[in-house]
Amino acid sequence: MSVQTQSHQLEGILGTLKELGDQEFAKSTMPEEDEVSFAEATDESSQSTYEKQVESLQAYLKALPYECESPEEMQRILERIISTICTAAKAKNWMVLAPWDGVLQWRVHLTTRFRSLSYFYSYSWLLLGYPVHKPTRAKLVSLYYELCCLPGIEVRMTRSWADMLSRLLSNKSGAFRKLETADLQLSWKPLWRALQKELWPKASAADPQRNLVNILLYVAEQCKRYYPAEDIPEMLNTFIPTLTHDTLLITIPVLTSFLPPANANLYLPAIFRIWEAFNSSIVDDRLLEMCGDLAEEHVAGKAGIAGEYSMEWQDVGIWTQSQWSFLTGKALGSLSVPIGMMKNSGLNTTQHADLAIKDLHRAKIKKSINRMAAIAKLFVYSMRVDGELRQDSPPARSSGASAFPNQSGFIAGSRALNTLERLIDSTETFFHPSNLGNWTPGLTSLAQRLSLEFLRRYKEQEQPTSLVPESHRLTPQIRRQFVKILRTPVLLAMFSKDANSAVYAASTLRSLAFLEPDLIMPELLERAYGGLEVVNETHRTTAVLSALSVVAGQLVTERIWLGGQKHLVPLLELCLPGIDLNDPGKTICAAKFINNVMMNVKIGDLSASHGTGTFDDGMEVDEQVDHIPDGTEYGGPAVLSREEERSLTRDSTSAFADWVVTLFGRVFSLYENLPEEGGKKNTTGGKSEEAALASIKSMLDLVCQHLSEPLFDLVLKLVYDYGTTNAKSNAVRAFGQLIGCLSKSRPQKTIDKFLPFCIAQIEEELAHGASSIRTTSTHAAIPSDTTLHWNLSILRGCLGYGGSAMLKHKTEIVRVLKLLVEKTKTERGYTSTGRLITRILGAINSVYALSSRFVNDDEWNDSVFEGSHNLHWGKVYNPKDIVTNWHRPSVEEVDFVLEILETIQKPTLDIVESLLADTSRWDSVARNDFCRYLHACRSVWMPLTTFIKLPQANVVNPCITEAYEIQAMLVSAIDVNCGFTLTDPQDPRYQRVLGYRERFGQVILRAASLLRQNTGGEDHLDAVITVTRSIDTYLLGYGASRGDYEQHQKAYRAVRDLTKAWTGQTEVSRIVYLKRAQLFHISRVYMQSLFRGRSELDDKLIMELVELSISQYSRTRRQAQSTLFNVTVHYMRSTRLILPRVFDALGKGNDPDRMKGALYVLWNKGTAAYALADQELHKSYLVKVLECQHEEKPSVQKMVNNVAVESCSQVNEEQIHTDTYDDDISRVDAAVDDLISELTSTSIDATLLKEVIEKTRLRHAKRHAVWSDTVTAILDIALRPTTHWRYVLLAARLLTHLLRRDVAPPPAVAKFFAEQLVSPQPPIRAQAQVAVCRLLHHVKIRSFSRSAADRWFAEWKNPLRKTIDINNAESFLQLLQKPVSESGYFVDKLETGFLAWAKTITVYTPGDNNTPVSLDPSSTPVLQAIHNVLSQDGFISQLASLWGQESGKSNATLALRTENVLVIKYIGNEFCFILLYDILNARVLYQTGKVFGFAPIERMLEVTDTLIFDPDKFKQRAGAEILLGTLRGSKHWPKNTSDKVWEWVANRLGSIYAQIKPDTAVFWQHLFSVRHITPSPSCTQLLNDLQEQLTNRDPRRNQVLVDWMLRIPIDFSGESAFEMMKSVTLINSLVDGLEVFFNPHAPRYIDMFFSNANTDYAEVRAYLCHNLLLMQRNLWRPGYESTESFLRACRESSDPLQIRQGIYREQLGKIIEKFPQWREERLPPPRVSQSQYDKVGLAILSWIWLSSYSPSAHLIIPYIVPLLPEILRMSEQSDSPELQAYSSGVLYILSALTPLPDYVDPILDKFVEIIESSSSWKTRLHGLPALVIFFYRNLLSLTPDHVSKVTRVLLECLSNENVEVREMASKVLSGVIKTTQRHNIIPLKNRFVALAKKTKLPDRRDPGYAAALRTLHSAILGVCSLVESFPYSVEPWLPPLTEVLAPHATDPPPISTTIRNCASEFKKTHQDTWHKDQLAFDEDQLQSLSTMLVGTSYYA
Repeated sequence: MSVQTQSHQLEGILGTLKELGDQEFAKSTMPEEDEVSFAEATDESSQSTYEKQVESLQAYLKALPYECESPEEMQRILERIISTICTAAKAKNWMVLAPWDGVLQWRVHLTTRFRSLSYFYSYSWLLLGYPVHKPTRAKLVSLYYELCCLPGIEVRMTRSWADMLSRLLSNKSGAFRKLETADLQLSWKPLWRALQKELWPKASAADPQRNLVNILLYVAEQCKRYYPAEDIPEMLNTFIPTLTHDTLLITIPVLTSFLPPANANLYLPAIFRIWEAFNSSIVDDRLLEMCGDLAEEHVAGKAGIAGEYSMEWQDVGIWTQSQWSFLTGKALGSLSVPIGMMKNSGLNTTQHADLAIKDLHRAKIKKSINRMAAIAKLFVYSMRVDGELRQDSPPARSSGASAFPNQSGFIAGSRALNTLERLIDSTETFFHPSNLGNWTPGLTSLAQRLSLEFLRRYKEQEQPTSLVPESHRLTPQIRRQFVKILRTPVLLAMFSKDANSAVYAASTLRSLAFLEPDLIMPELLERAYGGLEVVNETHRTTAVLSALSVVAGQLVTERIWLGGQKHLVPLLELCLPGIDLNDPGKTICAAKFINNVMMNVKIGDLSASHGTGTFDDGMEVDEQVDHIPDGTEYGGPAVLSREEERSLTRDSTSAFADWVVTLFGRVFSLYENLPEEGGKKNTTGGKSEEAALASIKSMLDLVCQHLSEPLFDLVLKLVYDYGTTNAKSNAVRAFGQLIGCLSKSRPQKTIDKFLPFCIAQIEEELAHGASSIRTTSTHAAIPSDTTLHWNLSILRGCLGYGGSAMLKHKTEIVRVLKLLVEKTKTERGYTSTGRLITRILGAINSVYALSSRFVNDDEWNDSVFEGSHNLHWGKVYNPKDIVTNWHRPSVEEVDFVLEILETIQKPTLDIVESLLADTSRWDSVARNDFCRYLHACRSVWMPLTTFIKLPQANVVNPCITEAYEIQAMLVSAIDVNCGFTLTDPQDPRYQRVLGYRERFGQVILRAASLLRQNTGGEDHLDAVITVTRSIDTYLLGYGASRGDYEQHQKAYRAVRDLTKAWTGQTEVSRIVYLKRAQLFHISRVYMQSLFRGRSELDDKLIMELVELSISQYSRTRRQAQSTLFNVTVHYMRSTRLILPRVFDALGKGNDPDRMKGALYVLWNKGTAAYALADQELHKSYLVKVLECQHEEKPSVQKMVNNVAVESCSQVNEEQIHTDTYDDDISRVDAAVDDLISELTSTSIDATLLKEVIEKTRLRHAKRHAVWSDTVTAILDIALRPTTHWRYVLLAARLLTHLLRRDVAPPPAVAKFFAEQLVSPQPPIRAQAQVAVCRLLHHVKIRSFSRSAADRWFAEWKNPLRKTIDINNAESFLQLLQKPVSESGYFVDKLETGFLAWAKTITVYTPGDNNTPVSLDPSSTPVLQAIHNVLSQDGFISQLASLWGQESGKSNATLALRTENVLVIKYIGNEFCFILLYDILNARVLYQTGKVFGFAPIERMLEVTDTLIFDPDKFKQRAGAEILLGTLRGSKHWPKNTSDKVWEWVANRLGSIYAQIKPDTAVFWQHLFSVRHITPSPSCTQLLNDLQEQLTNRDPRRNQVLVDWMLRIPIDFSGESAFEMMKSVTLINSLVDGLEVFFNPHAPRYIDMFFSNANTDYAEVRAYLCHNLLLMQRNLWRPGYESTESFLRACRESSDPLQIRQGIYREQLGKIIEKFPQWREERLPPPRVSQSQYDKVGLAILSWIWLSSYSPSAHLIIPYIVPLLPEILRMSEQSDSPELQAYSSGVLYILSALTPLPDYVDPILDKFVEIIESSSSWKTRLHGLPALVIFFYRNLLSLTPDHVSKVTRVLLECLSNENVEVREMASKVLSGVIKTTQRHNIIPLKNRFVALAKKTKLPDRRDPGYAAALRTLHSAILGVCSLVESFPYSVEPWLPPLTEVLAPHATDPPPISTTIRNCASEFKKTHQDTWHKDQLAFDEDQLQSLSTMLVGTSYYA
């Protein structure tokens, strides 16, 4: 295994263990509230809950070393935040509301558009951990829910509101629920209204990048619990009618997202019926997750929190037996394990079926679902004692009975656990490392999730607040049997070579060890010793170390497992060889194991102690024994008493001293072999070495913390001796880290030991010229400086902790610092000095925890603990019992800091200032002095981030636009106490430090200005970089950085996830609470760095950063830009401050590199988002970028393109609408009013609200003006004659994104786009087409909308559109078959009626000459401008000429181009449809020719006529595109106009059809196609994008085309396959496009296709099969009159979805009757493929194959039973490879389908009947693999009778005359025995042994020889099947079987071959555990096993 894999494996373990704490983490990046919040209370009373939360919070607040705010204070702050949010919401000012969301919650905005008001990571009120009253939380949720439902809001803002809502609800699985249904009720209808337009967007408005649909579905999932259960019938009435073949993958996610878990009985029957009818992986995912959640939700049954709406437990959990069988069948199929003899037999067809669903919008609905987690929930939350207890002893077999007895009862009395046992048993072999495959991660993931869920449920039911009744609870017997079931497979998977699988296995072992440590730990230790003692199998060693790492807590904790403590020291000794630099991965694993152990133990010798200490662990202590304990050797059979175990543990600790010495020796050895340090970051080696060193450091840190005093002194001396006698250049940094670990544990001792020596060495080295060569850039270390850097590193380690310990040495420290600052002149030297200064000041002025030991310091220092600390190993604490000792700067330490400032910082700054007097004359000496002295100054200020609390900045330039912005509404930080040292401005020390800091800022400002203006060129780069970093320190070195917070957050999560067994565990290791307290502290500190005001000096420094960011030198730019981006995150309105200067750098006359720097600044996502959202900067940003044409440098132009592309992603109509929102928000207002009523200390300021509303109106007006000005400016640039075409393209893209549905663009924009339709540049032409389509679509929206809500909810209505009631569905469908003159309307989209009919349906009346239309007046000039361009002479001809050109792309195809068809469609549908009106009137008539006449259409058709008959195929394609676009656009044309077009088309259809050739069929067939799927790429291809444009039309609109297609003759006897395919393909298109409208024609074509299934051409047969599949789909329409009828049928009917009817039963019956005759008439080879039998058989098999991979695959199940015998016979036809291959494949596919429950019996019986009754051994040979696949697929639902049938068949096949059949039966039997016949093993063994013993082989010439050989072989095969049924264990009955098999090892083949193969397989599967397995055999049996392997003959 590679190092990367090993590292990944260990990291994966740690990452996976997070699920132990929180199960499933939120997908968003906001942190978990659990990280710093209070422990949750579960009292039913709201008030008492709040009080308990406050009480719990106090424990965490008291853990901090300073006083925190009271809950009352924080409540007032919360109310102020809420008040501001409500004010902004009332004013509809979402741009102000957004940043205040961030103050309330944690938000991540990596691409936020609120940069000036926001940040990358902003801190939140909620993250402070203070509780919120339930009513307030509930009403906040209601407000954000209503905000999420607002239409026309930018998607990113809706996403932030959804995050906020999710955070408030905190609905994570396993976490305490913040709100119950009694606290909150929400209405689902507003969200459904907002969601519908995203689920089924208008084709012209669909945006593939838009993700709002998933956000809204996420909101629904979070809120569905709070939807009233009474609304479920209405929900079903809304959702069920929308479910069709095409909308399946949309409606199912909607159902699972909206339906509340309460009262699930209303919808579960329907859900299961729908589920069983469809073949879909997505449906399986969604519904398995839903069922898993329901099982968890209703685990308490009627006693649950839902009360009367709770589900009652039934046969298995909340499921009926049939539902449980179906669910477990889906679970088994999800594992995808290979079954039978086919490698991929474990795969299913569900994923392929999803691709066949038409609706392309389904692809936008995405959700990452952990199917294994859902399956685990199903099993775990369905377990209870619900059946008869199964006895371990096998049932008695009645005398004379031929069948074997069936076992009754269930394991541990639980049906669910019994099913789980069968599932795990059936897949156990696939856990073994040798069976690695795609299925392995799924299996191990399932095991992991099962253990996690079981552990959580078991622990939750033990809580006093659990509602689960006793009858539903897990019992100890269930727990023990559960562990036993998972134990063996997980121990096998532990050694998996797949890193993720090994991670899952280790995680599972950890959970199981918590449940039953006595079952897991001994087995794990056995493998651990073996793995650690083997030196040549690295993989096993790392696997063992990884597993031991995660169970370290159980290993050392007596209260968890008595017996593990004595193994600690031996295991620690064995893992030491793992610390080896040659194998970094193993080193990481070994270090992690030691690290995890050290978190729980003290390293001290107890061998001299007699255990006098006491420790109450809640367990009864055994009486004292007075004899020498047994079992001192591992593996001893004796079970030791508690005192004996403790005695052995104490004795083992005597080896701690030797172990510690050896450990440090290994570490020293590793250090000595490290690569040389180097590189820009001064790293040691590559990533693997760095990772190993990091793990070593973490390990040593904990080891040193937990050393006893004697051992610490020993280690200190050992390290001192090494450090003072060595100086390794390759280990400078690493050895310093080691010293730091010692210092962190006992700083005083370490400093006293090392400081004098180090100072002396440093002084000596400096005196002898060390670090005297002046350099300012990174370079390789100078060998002569090694000793200096070695001692500097030691000094940094010593002085990094324990500030008070330095005080007595401060004189020496200051002296050496002054010396170092003066003497170190190399870059490495002065940066090392800077790090030393930083470490010292950080240690003496920072707030940090002093100790991270596993017990409190008072306990650690207690003498009783010292003598009996083994009793405390693994101790856990309640939060209130934790005592944390913190370091806070004392007065003396503050004075020490001031002294360093005075003696180090002030003099060096004086030198820097003097050097700035004349920078133009600098030489290398001056530059070096400047860099090193300024670096020293910077190093002083870097650690002083919390030394002084800065006063509020005097903001000189607030960058506020007073016209529409209000200071009171701008976001501000929450000022909380966080332990700043100097906070009183009146304190002289405060003013002194503030003065020092101010001077530092002024000096670096001056330096930046002077160096920027200096002409020193590249010589000054190092100095400039140093200044830039100093600016970074000054501006950002305050509070805590994001990196600091993330580091603490990561550390806390790591220890929490490692120590917590389950989510609700409150008592955990002390280190967890220490890390949590540190995180709580750093979180408060981090707040101080956010929302900072800018002083005048800050502004100047920021502007200097801007200048440096656009410097001509790339090094300077990169450094400055990095700092600048961080500055804009932390300082208010800093982005608005800097951008004008950046824009100036893009003007003419600027250096190209300067322009490049400016473009990089603008390319930053945050900067771009803010600028484009800011009204003052929006226009400038876009225009300045587009005016960069003057610079021709390619790199600059590339950056311009990048910035423009980023701009397009940020600009859209919803962004503008959000900023100018003036729509109705009555529901939001109501939610705001409701929320305000909860406020006690604050209410909305009416005056402020009025001012905000007034200024919001001004803001809206300003935003509209900015939009208009921006569009005009961009258009001006695009229209300039001098503008390069690439800039025209960029302008066109931006103008397209600036188009709005609510405001018409200037007519000049429409003219521009219309003219660009014939641009010679294809990219511009394509962009213009998109723009024209969007522009015309917006015209339609504005014309047909009655209100703003109609526009943004997509509820605008065509005047021809109306809604009618469906009173009788059958009559309605019949009416659609009649001419439109009779029905009076068209139905373009029949979106209902598959399962149930909606009450109403949308129809369109035909367009006539009297249809009233209201045209949007503002759109008139736009349409006129487009018309003027399009009506120009030659426009259409020019367009056609451009489209008819051959593509210049090498990989171009002849497929129709969607964009071309669309633009013609829109011109026809929008332009020709609207411009035919009298433009001056609002109400006009459709009078063709009144204004423009038929002339424009005639011109288009004339051009088309020329193109479609041109020999050039590219021109033909252009003609097809124009014609197709025209036809699609004529949807609502007046009849006389459309009739003329169709008359023109009708006259040419025959000619078009006749000229279709193979190379032009690609596009022509799409003219006739609605959706075309072809089995052969030679004729057509699938064009998904185009299909969406060619569907959804009432066939009566295309009656001419439909009638012509129906008249096309189909000649199956023709000589041309292509001609036949043309006609069949047309029918294929018709069937697929018309769908239900084609059903009246279907019978004729069904009979035709079945009658001609014997066609000679395979491609034609493929089309026939596809047509049959489509017609079967169309004819399958249950079509209930109402949802109520459908739901009633699901409850009462056995086949409510009519999937058991067999639509083609009659036709197939006739064919099946003829198969025997055709089989007899088969032609001999080589003409066999021309036989009727073969051709029809292949057609039927192809149809079954296609159907199996379709969503409606279950429709073919009724045909399986009658077809199965013939398919098996086809598999015997060896003279037809194609027929044999197809039949074998179909057998596997049919067997792998999840059958309908009522078909399991018939199918199984048919398999059994065929195999038993067939006279052909080939039938048995091919039938057995199919039978075994079907058997395993339905294993969990099979009854004992089913199993008996299969067993009987297999036993009969064991004695079959054909040896291949016998061997196949043996293989199948071994699996059947393992999974279902364990209780019959002894009877089977007796049967086979008796048969083997009584059968004697006669002489070969004896007539009975063959029969005897067959009988004996069957017995041997039976015995071998028993042996192979347990491949990884040795059962008690197995060893004697070797003595049965060995005597026959030399028998004639096939007996001897079978035995050798069996023995060889046994050896392979047992080699890993042979050291243990061999103990089950006696000497004779081992000899027999050897004989089985090698026989007695050399040639055997």
